[in-house]
Amino acid sequence: MQHSQLAPLPTELPFRIVSKTIGQGAYACIKKACPLQDNQPVFAVKFIHKEYAARHGKIGARQLQMEVTVHKHIGDHRNIISFFHTGEDPTWRWIAMELAEGGDLFDKIEADEGVGEDIAHLYFTQLISAVSYMHSKGVGHRDLKPENVLLSADGNLKIADFGLATVFEYNGKMKMCTTLCGSPPYIAPEVISCSTRGQTKGVGYRADFADIWSCGVVLFVLLAGNTPWDSPTENSFEFSEYLEKNARTSDELWQRLPTAVLSLLRGMMKVDVDSRFTMEDVRRHPWFTRPNRYLSTEGKLRDQVNLATSMFESLHIDFTQDPLAQSQRSSQRASSSAMDMDDLEARLSSTQPDMPMGNVTVDWDMPLVNTFSSTQPADHQPMSISQDYQHADRLEDEPAMSQFSQNPSVPLSRTQNAQKFHDIIPSRSLNRFYSSWALKLLVPVLSEALHRLGVPVPPQIAGIDYGGPVVIRVATKDQRLCLLQGNIIVECVSEGLFEVEFIKVKGDPLEWRRFFKKIAVLCKDAVYKPD
Repeated sequence: MQHSQLAPLPTELPFRIVSKTIGQGAYACIKKACPLQDNQPVFAVKFIHKEYAARHGKIGARQLQMEVTVHKHIGDHRNIISFFHTGEDPTWRWIAMELAEGGDLFDKIEADEGVGEDIAHLYFTQLISAVSYMHSKGVGHRDLKPENVLLSADGNLKIADFGLATVFEYNGKMKMCTTLCGSPPYIAPEVISCSTRGQTKGVGYRADFADIWSCGVVLFVLLAGNTPWDSPTENSFEFSEYLEKNARTSDELWQRLPTAVLSLLRGMMKVDVDSRFTMEDVRRHPWFTRPNRYLSTEGKLRDQVNLATSMFESLHIDFTQDPLAQSQRSSQRASSSAMDMDDLEARLSSTQPDMPMGNVTVDWDMPLVNTFSSTQPADHQPMSISQDYQHADRLEDEPAMSQFSQNPSVPLSRTQNAQKFHDIIPSRSLNRFYSSWALKLLVPVLSEALHRLGVPVPPQIAGIDYGGPVVIRVATKDQRLCLLQGNIIVECVSEGLFEVEFIKVKGDPLEWRRFFKKIAVLCKDAVYKPD
């Protein structure tokens, strides 16, 4: 969806918009803004198209107001995105909030690998601090997942998106929740079993206990680079084994985790809610109280440059891998009931509802039309030496190029004067590659790669004949059977050089990273490599 096609944004605003869209959902977009008398962007504004949200997401004015009310009620915490102001006109609702200049945390973590124990411990500590504070205010988030974990410019964690948050305790009175909401890999099992379905009223669940389970899954993902299961249901092979073996699963992901953290994860992800760890249990656990060189006594990130360097240099792409190979885990997941997952997703409410497939600008039934080889087009001429030098000079300081090196490293230009996290890791996503291939050759290779992954593409793509930019819209399911949606933008950045950028609209950032890597490997002959 291009929001400009629906309606222009409000013109009478108490601030000035100073950027293009920096974030986008199914019916909302986020832009940088600043005070009317200033030129420096200092906050973010989420614009929500009210009619589109109501029609496609079943999100009415009351629910939008609830998001604002709960966010305001939470108040200020260093690890929670601050609420500033809100307003609306007949078409748009806007919410001004703190700008998370560091972008997505999980966009900077390698899929299937995770981060080191100290880095995982730092961000988990900040996550628990934020969620504990919310719970002290009687608020449950109910949608804790990588999409909603952002970073400040100095690399500290920030929880965002309170569209599904609820007040579960007020004036000492506890309220049970009955709304089925969240993302299947991260939600607690009682959210599924105790929620209202159709005319059958659920017995309800505690939002704070459900958040603790989700925090445990997020910690698992930090350490493993993958979720432990598709959903906490009998139809998930991994979850069924987790239950059968009393959390002593033989799954390879669990086997790779640090031994000291296992009892913490098992405590947070106990199916029996009465015996699940409380926040106090989490904070007393030996792994939680362990010393950490990256964590200051105030709970902030210290040694920002070294931590950022470690994260940056762990991002890499191996062109020898076969992205089409099916691992044993993938086969096991395929044996789960996809229909059951579809049914579960259909019942989940969300602040970013699935975009109906009819709104995606591709012809889903048209066979792929491609007259070029997917590996080496016959009429592609290798770059001349002069072109090679030109591109090497242009890309020498481009951070995204590091991931294609045999030994990824921070560009020298970024290390010389680095003092803070964002001096090493840019807020801009690294899910991009560059190519010296002509547009009429590059786009068919991208289309073929998408086709080989089972992702539908339109037979005709606008922009090829007049030099771009080209936008290929992507709507697919990730390996956990959740919606993954975004855009691939191909644009000329200098003579003879194109940038291919992967921008996520909806879905798990790690899954989007995994998707980008598969496409890059399938297009490896077209990818410009630094070595």
